[in-house]
Amino acid sequence: MKNVTRTCIVLVALSVTAAPSRAHDKHGHQSYSAGEPGDPSKPSRTVEVEMKEMEFTPFRIEVKRGEQIRFVIRNAGTEDHEFLLATTAENLKHAEVMKKHPHMEHDDPNGVRLAPKKSAEIVWKFTKPGTFEYSCLIPDHRDYGMTGRVIVK
Repeated sequence: MKNVTRTCIVLVALSVTAAPSRAHDKHGHQSYSAGEPGDPSKPSRTVEVEMKEMEFTPFRIEVKRGEQIRFVIRNAGTEDHEFLLATTAENLKHAEVMKKHPHMEHDDPNGVRLAPKKSAEIVWKFTKPGTFEYSCLIPDHRDYGMTGRVIVK
């Protein structure tokens, strides 16, 4: 019993000390508001998105429900930027967390953080109608206008 108690104390201590340092490193989602990760092996339409200080180009993208989009995202700016696809409410909530943890890493299929002059791809299938946004949630970037809209019809 003495060894069991000691083991439990060690496990509790490890979980308490390890959890805060990793709590905001990555996010896990069981579902996504804007749809689901797409299948890179299936045909899709490609949309190029350029990020630079204070803007995304294009600002507005229209898609059909069920359509799969291959986003080719390029950081043309001089600072790190993010592309995070979600609802406005979700991005606003996430932006508050980012203020406390500005170097948070994202390991989600609906987002990417890029250094200047870097690019990445996200393949996304829009299974739900509505208006969604892509946003840079690095502190202050969203506030200065780094958002865009996806309209799913």
